[in-house]
Amino acid sequence: MTQDERRRYVDALRRACETAYSPGEYVEQESFVQASEIRTLGEHARIASGTRVLDVCCGIAGPGRLVTRELGCSYVGVDSSASAVAIARERSHGLHCRFVVADIPPLPCGAFDVVLLLETMLAFRDKTTLVEAVARALSPGGRFAFTLEEGTPLTEAERTHMPHAETVWLTTLDEMHALLARAGLVVRWQDDWTRSHGKVAESLAKAYAADAPAIATRIGQRALDDLLTAHRLWATWLASGRVRKFAFVAERE
Repeated sequence: MTQDERRRYVDALRRACETAYSPGEYVEQESFVQASEIRTLGEHARIASGTRVLDVCCGIAGPGRLVTRELGCSYVGVDSSASAVAIARERSHGLHCRFVVADIPPLPCGAFDVVLLLETMLAFRDKTTLVEAVARALSPGGRFAFTLEEGTPLTEAERTHMPHAETVWLTTLDEMHALLARAGLVVRWQDDWTRSHGKVAESLAKAYAADAPAIATRIGQRALDDLLTAHRLWATWLASGRVRKFAFVAERE
């Protein structure tokens, strides 16, 4: 996706997103997490002035810009999408932000107090290598703050129905705890965000459907159909308990 295409995609969804989220909760995140939840995660990860933060899979860095602006941290966002990073740079003018285009992993070793990974754990099929890379990127006492799409792996039938299923790799809670422990990361805080994220997924699906003609004009009917299908599936799975959403902060010993 080119920078112009990515910008057109983000801007095409803006009106629906502003409708779907409660007032003040939309900060250009490309996910179900809300601004208040980002603040809560930042608080438990002890992000403050001078904290060195690495935001993995930052996208256009809506959440990253929020924590940098409000908490005064030193922020580096990394993403494999050059178009997303270009937009993040444009929209972080005046903030203490730096961005890098790179595949993940690897990550730089020992350089950060906090590593953020918001709403993209499911995209990594090999979570062992990812979590080990995160642990190495943290300084002693550093914190890994992330969200987890929790559940057993999708069945073949479920993968058939989910658009871009190659980026959807669920992990059970027990598996994630074991991965963290093997990497020397101790869970300090955990919270269940299933209900709130299910409501956001449902609200977004309705808002996209209501604004469908305008969105399709900007991004195309196929992309809109995939967007609606994915959000309706997530809303159903979160409501039924097929998938649960958790927030974590784990500390490097």
